[in-house]
Amino acid sequence: MYGLISKLAVVPGKRDEMIAILSEGAAKMPGCFSYIVAKDSSDENAIWVTEVWDNAASHDASLSLPSVRNAMVRGKALIAGFEKVATTKPVWGIGLPGPV
Repeated sequence: MYGLISKLAVVPGKRDEMIAILSEGAAKMPGCFSYIVAKDSSDENAIWVTEVWDNAASHDASLSLPSVRNAMVRGKALIAGFEKVATTKPVWGIGLPGPV
């Protein structure tokens, strides 16, 4: 499995709009086991995205999906900064396939 944890800094006042865009863009991504969008509890302009994929190739391929490309175009003006915090190798989680 392949995982990513990212932090997005959003233009002030646009966090909920960005969350909606991410939610719409992430629907039906082949190979994606989990895609979680969370509000930062101490920064009203920050969003955390935690992803679990079957492999890195599925993640990379998702960037070409029309829904994801559309979300990237719509969300670009709302992002003040982006930080890939970690690339991970998930080994267990509720709803995920068994240990690898």
